[in-house]
Amino acid sequence: MPLYNDEAVVLKTFPLGEADRVVVMLTKKHGKVRAVAKGVRRLKSRFGGRLEPFMRVNALFATGKTFDVISQAVLVSAYAGRICADYNLYSNANMIVEVADDLVSSSGQYMDSSAQYNLVVAALSALSRNLHSADSIAFSYVLRALRLAGWSPRLNECVICSTCSDLNYFSASSGGVMCSKDHALESIKCNDLARFQMVSLLNGDWQKLDGIDIDDLTSKCIEQWCEYWLEKPIKSMRLSEKNSNSLYFD
Repeated sequence: MPLYNDEAVVLKTFPLGEADRVVVMLTKKHGKVRAVAKGVRRLKSRFGGRLEPFMRVNALFATGKTFDVISQAVLVSAYAGRICADYNLYSNANMIVEVADDLVSSSGQYMDSSAQYNLVVAALSALSRNLHSADSIAFSYVLRALRLAGWSPRLNECVICSTCSDLNYFSASSGGVMCSKDHALESIKCNDLARFQMVSLLNGDWQKLDGIDIDDLTSKCIEQWCEYWLEKPIKSMRLSEKNSNSLYFD
């Protein structure tokens, strides 16, 4: 079987047979890869702990018909340890990898996987180091990942009449914020703080974000934007809401 090597982040896993595991990974050069790690669930597995969600590895793959096979995995960064020890970090990390998984699979054409890969790595690294609040890192990732895919909301003027005032509504299907006069029926409430936070999250302006909680309207607008373009609910985003009432993240 032909071999190839790539750096990858583990997005999710699920069992296969008695001892194997299917590992879904976002790679730097080959997009999203579903590969089998043989015998990884046995106690004496050579690299079982390296192939858990949020782990970054350098992997050697053997090309297969249904699934590729992971022949080797060398640890690059162990983000999982710190993330899994804190529920808030864990829930937001799940949001990041769920969106990454859905985003790459939902694109109908080739996407520059290296940019998406670098963004996921930066977000997980920032979470593991507690550089900023967990929700701001995750929501910033979501907006920037969608922007890389070509979906960026219009936030500074009404998408209908282009006015810059009275922007109290947001509609994902219409493309962004709307004024009170021209807002669509399916639009949701927005306000100046939500728009300010979304712009800051999209630009990674941490000086403006640090020390400020993400507003509920901000999270609802981002959730609507994400679910509209991915065409499915983001389970981890809704779970996070229920329990919480530059390219880089430095």
